[in-house]
Amino acid sequence: MIELLNENVLWWHWAVFGLVLFAVEMISGTFILLGFGLAAILISIIDMIFEISFNTQLTLWIIFCIISIGAWIKWFKEKSITQSGQSNYRLDTLGTVIETITPHNRGKVTFDTPVLGNTTWTATSKTEIPQNSRVKIVQINGQLIEVKEIK
Repeated sequence: MIELLNENVLWWHWAVFGLVLFAVEMISGTFILLGFGLAAILISIIDMIFEISFNTQLTLWIIFCIISIGAWIKWFKEKSITQSGQSNYRLDTLGTVIETITPHNRGKVTFDTPVLGNTTWTATSKTEIPQNSRVKIVQINGQLIEVKEIK
């Protein structure tokens, strides 16, 4: 079978295969077949210049397809920006208590920089924190922020 393909698959077969892949890509819109079609066109150019065997052509086409998939993943894949709807914050964000926080009860804290889009938050603590104390974030649980006092 390979001998038959070695004798009968010419460079222009790869060019036609590449164009067919381009046409299928236009219908599907996935951009993955674009790389496969480009790999087939490259194989047709290489075969036209160097007249390589079908095994080598097929191996090179597979290698080029893998490279195109890697390039697609690296440069064109949509990057996830959000983290489950949470904006970026850091646990060392500092704030000032504006309403005293007692253990396992709520108080209010104003943060120096916005946390999840707001500077004033309802907060809890495992220890009592008096008004005007400086605090930092320990954990965020949904709409409730747990803080601890900075000594």
